[in-house]
Amino acid sequence: MKTLKSTPKPANLKPTVLALLAVFVVAGAGMAFYSPATQAADDKKAAAPKPALTVTVVKPSSARLPITLTANGNVAAWQEASVSSESNGLRLTEVRVNVGDVVKAGDVLAVFSADTVNADVAQAKAALLEAQANAADAVANAARARTLQDSGALSAQQISQYNTAEQTASARIASAQAALATQQLRLKYTKVVAPDSGVISARTATVGAVSAPGTELFRMIRQGRLEWRAEVVAQDLRSIVPGSTALVKAANGSETTGKVRMIAPTVDLQTRSALVYVDLPQNAGSKDAPFKAGMFASGKFELGSSEALTVPQQAIVVRDGFSFVFRLPPDNHVAQVKVQPGRRLGNRIEVVGGLKADTPVVLRGAGFLNDGDLVHVVAEQAATASK
Repeated sequence: MKTLKSTPKPANLKPTVLALLAVFVVAGAGMAFYSPATQAADDKKAAAPKPALTVTVVKPSSARLPITLTANGNVAAWQEASVSSESNGLRLTEVRVNVGDVVKAGDVLAVFSADTVNADVAQAKAALLEAQANAADAVANAARARTLQDSGALSAQQISQYNTAEQTASARIASAQAALATQQLRLKYTKVVAPDSGVISARTATVGAVSAPGTELFRMIRQGRLEWRAEVVAQDLRSIVPGSTALVKAANGSETTGKVRMIAPTVDLQTRSALVYVDLPQNAGSKDAPFKAGMFASGKFELGSSEALTVPQQAIVVRDGFSFVFRLPPDNHVAQVKVQPGRRLGNRIEVVGGLKADTPVVLRGAGFLNDGDLVHVVAEQAATASK
């Protein structure tokens, strides 16, 4: 028997054919609308580089900055006075001052025992009275002898002896007076007084000790004056003159203004630097003052002012120990320029070389850029408003 093959009915193929026809119609329409010009625009848009960052720019400005010279040094006493003992073999009975006390000229600092000295003074006074009595008798005898000179009752030799006895008695009075003055001076030395006003900086006096003449009992800072001895290299000495001001900063952060008194006449052979002596204010050496003798201090000398080219501190980028700014050419591809920073005034820094006054540099965003980056520039007001 023959089997008959079934053929698909045309009615079942109509939806598939219609769907294929619709796809071809849409594709053709898209190809008709997508022209070569549109394709070129899209290719150009895809190839255009995108800015790496949105930045603001600023131009360097001229400002008058102070000229300063920094230095380091030590704080020392302007002058020190050594107060020593002038008594010999006397016992120290009283010490009236201690380290840090402020004294005036003539104040009693210490007292030695005066018992033996008072006895010597009394003995010297008695010797003076005896000499004066003997002198009175000698003067009277000499006066009588001179009245008898023409009468011949006394020989010339006797008269001469009376005159000599009178002169000898006068000399003994002078000797007794000198001895009394010596003993009175010893009595005065039993009180150790301050030779000048100042601050006691050291004390070696001990109650009960017997000191030899010349033994130092106290050391004091005369008039409480301190000075800053700044070490300045030889090539910078010519810019410093006596009378110029200096701002001195102590280790604890305290600052004071001093005045240059003098410059040392010699330069150290090892360091090639000289000392510049700066007088600190009078109260710098007081007990509660922030500056102390022997303290290390830094400072700077004010040497006038000069014109300088400055940029904001934000425009300078420090990398690998060097300072850079990013110059903005017309094509907005930044160029990294190495500069040398100088003086500071507030938030502005002097640029020494490497930059011209009319060169725009990147301000905001400079720290995120690399050499050659493309940037988008906006005004400073717009950048501030966007934050």
